[in-house]
Amino acid sequence: MMDHPLRVLGVSGSMRQKSKTALALRMFLDFVVQQGHGAEARMLDLRSTELPLYSPDREAPSEAQKTITAEVEWADAFVLATPDYHGSMSGAMKNFLDYHWEELAGKTFGYICSSHEKGLTVMDQMRTVVRQCYGWSLPYGVSFDGRADFDAAGALQNQRVEQRLKMMARDLVVYGTLIR
Repeated sequence: MMDHPLRVLGVSGSMRQKSKTALALRMFLDFVVQQGHGAEARMLDLRSTELPLYSPDREAPSEAQKTITAEVEWADAFVLATPDYHGSMSGAMKNFLDYHWEELAGKTFGYICSSHEKGLTVMDQMRTVVRQCYGWSLPYGVSFDGRADFDAAGALQNQRVEQRLKMMARDLVVYGTLIR
């Protein structure tokens, strides 16, 4: 066992100011902490960073890259949250994953997708990237429809989505701890 509780980093790939993706991710991270297993959680909002477009020829890392890399290295497990953009993850999420492929090996991942459809291709694409980085994925993710499942004030109205977020929070903590 490690000398610290499981550390979960939630990564929000939404660029929308009042993002339902970020709201669902914050709820999820609260559930992670509430599990009673002593897990810690942090959120990385890619909207508030200025991570340059990934270039393998860049010689010196940007300050944003250094800050984000420190967060990634802190984490034992991740939950990646993105809106469905034309059946794929956001460009910000893909850019984040391009930067940190080495640090993702051996880590456990969960997925959240805001989609008016089911978000299945989006989560499959994130799983594919994580698998190529030698990460471990939970066999399911949570998708929701931001327009239908949240009210105008940003409160989650769909109890089934809340239950799935709680279930995935529990599973990420349990399996993330075992895999770590």
